[in-house]
Formats: sequence, structure tokens, C-alpha cells
Amino acid sequence: MMGAAGQSGVLIVGGGHAGVQIAASLREAGYADRITLVNGEPHRPYDRPSLSKEALDDASAAQDFSLRGEDFFASRGIDMVQARVARLDRDSKSVVAQDGREWRYEHLVLATGGRPRRLPVPGAELAGVAELRSLDDARALRVALEAATNIVIIGGGFIGLEVAAAAAARQRHVTVIEGSDRLMKRVVTPHVSEIVADYHRSCGVELHFDDRVTEIRGRGGVVGAVLTAEGEELAADLVVLGVGMVANDELAAAAGLPTDHGILVDQQMRTRDRAIFAIGDCAAVEDESGRVHRLESIQSATDQARHVATTILGNTDPYSATPWFWSNQGALKVQIVGVGNPGDRTVVRREGNRLSVFCLRHGRLVAIESVNDPGTHMVGRRILERGEVLDEHTLADGDYDLRQVAKRAVRVGGRS
Repeated sequence: MMGAAGQSGVLIVGGGHAGVQIAASLREAGYADRITLVNGEPHRPYDRPSLSKEALDDASAAQDFSLRGEDFFASRGIDMVQARVARLDRDSKSVVAQDGREWRYEHLVLATGGRPRRLPVPGAELAGVAELRSLDDARALRVALEAATNIVIIGGGFIGLEVAAAAAARQRHVTVIEGSDRLMKRVVTPHVSEIVADYHRSCGVELHFDDRVTEIRGRGGVVGAVLTAEGEELAADLVVLGVGMVANDELAAAAGLPTDHGILVDQQMRTRDRAIFAIGDCAAVEDESGRVHRLESIQSATDQARHVATTILGNTDPYSATPWFWSNQGALKVQIVGVGNPGDRTVVRREGNRLSVFCLRHGRLVAIESVNDPGTHMVGRRILERGEVLDEHTLADGDYDLRQVAKRAVRVGGRS
């Protein structure tokens, strides 16, 4: 039976992938109490990966990026309200919006996501300095890309390189400034960084490594150039910030919940308050060894949401899904499954413009990075999810067929 007005069995703060998925998963599993989803944006929940990909295409103006159809929430008895949350009161188990509305909960799920990291340099507030996190940001950036001539992108991660590819496709002059010695250093091995850098250079993109922006210069309040620590002054009529993301954990911190560059949760995605969960980009998950991981991945957000739905319904298993990521950069498709570390041993297999890097730790496969090799990525996901053990010698065998291992893993799994 549905609860009384203002009281929800599950209250969800955040209308991104994680928030929408847990509401859907609860209903699919037969959860009958009231579900309230508090969405802080003016739009219906939408697909965020498209913002740096399809939403920047010329044909995207008429596209609908909504995650679910217009009647999805009402047809499933999910109350979706648009409001910005101002305060969490754990004693009264309530959440208060900026406009004074209040909702009480039995279970609270924080799916507050993150926001682009600000660049603390003079000129960062000038017109023509763009960031990309929301649908409105993407729409504004698409228009700006059409009008710009010289585009400087600060940050050589996924977002920055996806924007670089979109700008280069428009025949714009594009420069990427990266503070480290290679692209995507935080998430991929040097092998992938190299092939991605070669591709962007072939598209006319200039790459500046081991450099940083010290000032964004403008005239009349509008950006005109970027000054770097190396002393270069680069013409720019559009500057795009891609320097990382900050977790939206302030609501939790103000309510006394522990945070560490994200809302700290255990292996069941619970905070210290057992009535409160955190999922998605805002969640910092502590593993058995005490290490904290925060994965900025749409797939992890949806997997965590599905897991918390089962936990609310009585499941006591720890969260254990294998994470995977992807990035489309022009003609490149970069895919990652698992999480590698800098000290991992690697086995590299390359054929033409296809590349896959197998990362091994203590002799065990822990991650696969692929460029234009979706078949290996898909098979690798199945192998990692089933815990198949592959040795370095076998992976290095040029005649080795990874698909046969996956088939064997499926057969073994079917008997167990």
C-alpha cells in the first residue's frame, strides 16, 4: 500500500541514470510502497553520455535525449518532482527543498552525481569559457562550436577529447592542453594513450603535454586567448574546461555523513546511516582492504542502483559488478572493462587500427582496454564477470581466440 502524503518508502535525490534506475528496479521487483524521485534539473531525466557525443552533432537539435518516455514515471506510480534539495535532516528522516517543500523517507538514496571541476585561474568567468555537464551546457556548446574558429580544450580526458573530436570534425583549429605527460593518464595505459594521441594529431588537433593554463585573457568580457605555464599565448574564441569532476557530497557532509571526495559507502552502498544509501558519481565505495574508489561510469551507476534496489528488498550480498566504460572520439571507440593499476603487467595485441591491452595483477586478468576492438571488449566483459583465470602466456599467443575462453566460461557457469 502506498504511504501517506509526504512520506515515501524510498526517497531518491537525483534524476540521473542512478536515480532513475533504482526507481525502475524497485518497481520491476514488486516494491509497492511510495517512491519519490526529486530531480534538481528543469528537464526530464536524460542520457548524460550523449552530451559529449551525439548532442554535439549538427543534427542533434531536434533529438530527444530523455532516459524514459513521458508517461514512464506516472505509469509505474513513481512520483517525480522537480526541486533543488537544500537540507537533509537525519533525525526526522526528511529532506527539505530550497522552496520549503519537505519529504520524509524510510529509505533515502543519494544519487546527486557530480559537477565539473572549476579552473582557479584569472579569466575563467569570461564569456566563451564553457563546461559540459548538463543538457543545457551541451546545447550551448554545440552552437559555440559552430561559431568558433580557435578552440582551446583544457584537459586530455574523455570529455575533453570527445569535444576535440567534434570540433576537429568541423574543421576548427583545436588545441588540447594536458597537465600530465599523456592523454587519459588516470584511466588507461600508455599503449592506449599513444594510439589516441596519434589519431587526434592526424585530425589536426594540437596536443600540449606537461603544461597548464595560468590565465584566460579576454577583451570586453569575452575570451580571446589562453596563457600557459610554458609561456605560450594561444588564440582562443572558445575555451572548453575538461579538468575533471567533483562529487556532489555537500548535502551528505552537512548532515554529518562521512565523505572522502564523495559520500563514503560500504560494500552494500550504505552510508554510516543505515537508512541512507549513495550511488553513482557521488558515491565513494570502500572495499575490503579499506581503499576507496569512486567510479565515474554510467554503467557503474546503473549497476549500483540495481544492487541497492535488491538490498532494500532484503538482499545482503555485497556489490560486486565489474565496471566498464567507453568513449567515442571521432573514428575511435575506446572501451575499458575492469580497473587497472599503474603497476599491472600488460599484454598488448594490435592489428591495424585495432588494439587491446590486457592488464594482469599477480598473474590474474583484472582489466582490458580496447580501441576499435568491440569484440574483444564484449568477450572480455564476460570473462571478467565470471572470474575466468587467464595466464600471460596464453593472452600473448597470436593464435589465441578469446571467444573460445568465453564460451568455456559460459559452459562452466551453466553447470555450477
